[in-house]
Amino acid sequence: MSRQQVVAVTGASGFVGSALVEALRKEPTVACRAFYRSLPQHRLDDVDQIEGGDLTKGPLPAEVLRGVDTVVHTAARTHVLRDPTHDPYAAYRRINVDGTMNVAKSAIAAGVKRFIFLSSIKVNGESTPIGRPFTDMDDPAPEDAYGLTKLEAERGLSDLAASGALTVRVLRSPLVYGPGVKGNLAQLLRLVDQGVPLPFASVRNSRSMIALQNLVSAIVASADPAVGGSATHLVSDQEDLSTVELIRALADGLHRGARLWSLPDSVLEFGARIAGRADQARRLLGSLTVDSSGLTRDLGWRPSVRPREGLAEMARHYAETSPVSRPAG
Repeated sequence: MSRQQVVAVTGASGFVGSALVEALRKEPTVACRAFYRSLPQHRLDDVDQIEGGDLTKGPLPAEVLRGVDTVVHTAARTHVLRDPTHDPYAAYRRINVDGTMNVAKSAIAAGVKRFIFLSSIKVNGESTPIGRPFTDMDDPAPEDAYGLTKLEAERGLSDLAASGALTVRVLRSPLVYGPGVKGNLAQLLRLVDQGVPLPFASVRNSRSMIALQNLVSAIVASADPAVGGSATHLVSDQEDLSTVELIRALADGLHRGARLWSLPDSVLEFGARIAGRADQARRLLGSLTVDSSGLTRDLGWRPSVRPREGLAEMARHYAETSPVSRPAG
């Protein structure tokens, strides 16, 4: 009988990391080693749970990665709403670049052969024309500190791969949604739940997203020992939605009507700039689409969750778990 593959997951308490650990627990050919900044109170008997501490402080002790076949690095500083940090770029770089390289170099020292890095579509840029999605072959064009530092980390890992020290597979993901989501999508979900009329009825855009379950399955596919070589792939649900369709899917999951009305995009953009919410307006009004056919071609991976169903499920979970008194639908 062949031995189990040992897969280590950093950021195991995070949105993606925790879901990945749960998925790996169900894989009979995988033994999961989960790294947390501090150990959770809830212990998993079938997972080797390790307190990794602050990954930016330096390399991990060699023994904690000994015997690992694949490291999946999900730990990151992601988009922060109203970032209070004096120097946001330095804060992003410390975690997203220095932390990533510390883990990768520790993996090499421990004899790990494969490294999977969860990156972001923000490496490619912030928007696409309708009908012209980002592809695996596009040149990077990040516009903010998060995208810039993810690209820096990718390039550092690419240097390690070029030296032959490590096989590196990079997955660039658009917005990830699922039960427990935070950030801008959580804010939009709350507004829909509260019955707030939203002025987006005339918006004609197209956005790629990915269900948490789909992203996890893409990571698991990339960790398959049969997958060889280093590569960078974009990953998505492979079905795009407009902002109007997104809001309607959330409303369906909440068993509410979508309360939409129209304002011209120019008025919405002006109001958002005045309110200091230009970035949020760009995500609601603009288009960003992803061609993830390269991942399907190379790995045979296909998403199992369609966005309308996945978003409705996320909204139902919110309705069932929200502690706030919800108005009647």
